[in-house]
Amino acid sequence: MIDKVAWIELADGKVLSTRSKGKDAYYIPGGKREPGESDVETLVREIAEELSVRIDPATAVHLGTFEAQAHGQPDGVIVRMTCYTARYSGTLAPASEIAELVWLSATDTARIAPVDHLIFAHLQAAGLLHP
Repeated sequence: MIDKVAWIELADGKVLSTRSKGKDAYYIPGGKREPGESDVETLVREIAEELSVRIDPATAVHLGTFEAQAHGQPDGVIVRMTCYTARYSGTLAPASEIAELVWLSATDTARIAPVDHLIFAHLQAAGLLHP
């Protein structure tokens, strides 16, 4: 099991996604928890490292937890994505291992990792992600 915390940022019916250097799929931004970190601590650290912005921890709201086959991993390796919305300050910019950031709609599912399919479906069912 790969345990990750992810940030759901929505604008104009699209969700912020990232592509890491050397990867072929887009992922909801976030990352793995370090020992002893809470979900929100992981979220704040990972988003600062990857996107150069500061998450306001007081505004973090759990959106859902999703599990699926981990992209690029052997069969049976599952990723668990614990997703939060939160306000941020600063200017979004790719940093660290992030090569690109994009805003994706529900029609972009051919470009995303398997667990993100579940997240996109959840967002679309809630009326938050446009086709």
